[in-house]
Amino acid sequence: MKIIDLHTHGIAGYDTRTTRSGGILKITEIHGSLGVSEILLAVYPSPVETMRRHMETIRRAMEEQHSAFKKCSSARILGVYLEGPFINPVKCGALDVRSCLPPSLTAFRRLVDGYEDIVKVVTVAPELGGAVRLIKKIADMGITVNMGHADATYAEAEAGFRAGAGGITHIFNAMSGFHHREPGIAGFGLMNREVYIEVIADPFHLHEKTLEFIFRTKPADRIMIVSDSVKETGGILSRRGVRDGNGRLLGGSMSVTESADRLIRSGLRKDFVMRCITKNPERFLSGD
Repeated sequence: MKIIDLHTHGIAGYDTRTTRSGGILKITEIHGSLGVSEILLAVYPSPVETMRRHMETIRRAMEEQHSAFKKCSSARILGVYLEGPFINPVKCGALDVRSCLPPSLTAFRRLVDGYEDIVKVVTVAPELGGAVRLIKKIADMGITVNMGHADATYAEAEAGFRAGAGGITHIFNAMSGFHHREPGIAGFGLMNREVYIEVIADPFHLHEKTLEFIFRTKPADRIMIVSDSVKETGGILSRRGVRDGNGRLLGGSMSVTESADRLIRSGLRKDFVMRCITKNPERFLSGD
């Protein structure tokens, strides 16, 4: 049974903001030691040339890993997850607001040129001008689009889904909240039976009752637990949530295996939880 983490920036002192493939391989080793089989490496929004350098580093690590994979127990790198830069500055969360770009096919092509084979997921805010057109173009290229870091209404999220978006990036976090007169993108993620949702299931990103609400509301085959782990994950900060000096969450504090164990201990059915880190992410990536 393959355990998959579709959204990790790094862990235990290492992250994707590097030009050293050895650092990337350390991320795979650490996730592998925690029982994770496969990962998508999330690249932070930065100037386009910086993001391209980080993708190049991941590509080198993938090549190095492939040549030696049978000899190690590391998590296999599935590819790259671009968390932006076509996101809403008002919902950038801990991401760099200066790196947010208006959705543009020209900018996207400049970003991914030569890396189309390893880019697997891109987060786009569907309410931004030009976003729906870009979502359709990206989906037509065979790359999965998530909607997130967004201030979208329910209708705007639905338009993004109809254009080809398949998922929601870490539901409820860094997005418009649920309101009884405007359910927003979070409401769309819960109510639409087809769209997949990422869930950060550590003790800090979502209230226990919110997690219960998600697992009671959303079809079991459309929930994907992700770590959203960062460089600081696994250190002493993880005990209180990985935060900056202002208390803002910077990323997840647990691996997907640790999060799954936590949910099972809380009373959720083991088979339900485990499909959220095995079958569901696998089907999501396959476009099913």
